[in-house]
Amino acid sequence: PQGSEKAKTFVHAFLKRSMPKMKDEAIQDMLTRKAVVLEHYPPKKTKQKRKKTKGFTAKQRRELRLFEIEPEQQRYAIFLPLHELWKQYIRDLCHGLKPDAQPHMIQGKLLKADLHGAIVTVTKSKCPSYVGITGIILQEYKHVFKIITKEDKLKVVPKLNNVFSLELDGFISYIYGSKFLLRASERSAKKFKLKGTIDL
Repeated sequence: PQGSEKAKTFVHAFLKRSMPKMKDEAIQDMLTRKAVVLEHYPPKKTKQKRKKTKGFTAKQRRELRLFEIEPEQQRYAIFLPLHELWKQYIRDLCHGLKPDAQPHMIQGKLLKADLHGAIVTVTKSKCPSYVGITGIILQEYKHVFKIITKEDKLKVVPKLNNVFSLELDGFISYIYGSKFLLRASERSAKKFKLKGTIDL
């Protein structure tokens, strides 16, 4: 073991090397307080930026024709199983469409429901040629429905100025397309106000 004088000398020399910018008086002051903080700066960690996976732009999707249905696939019979799945989905969503179910509650859930697979009919329209079109909704966009009819024809029906009806287990619901100008994903998060609407 070293003597007290040697120990003081060693500590003083060690602190002088560790903290060369400090004066002797400051080092002595730190020693009298018995609190020594050595200057040590850990190397800064550089944060690695996460690369966001870029998807296709709308223009690229159109050029690649990702969402277009091939003509040989445009057959009503192919999509009947999709309609059966949709009916089961709505029954589960509404906890069963019972006769004593409150219509406004079912209507509220149908407003937010996914309509891909639903059979709809255009009941009213400002364009008479759209009235009577019936088929399964294959694709829903912000402004249009793509519907496959029983005649295996793919119809693009605008939502604006059209009224659609859908029937399930005896419950008939009407969709006012003018109030439905949203994508399916946006509609599920939207709060609809139950208020009257102007008829066509």
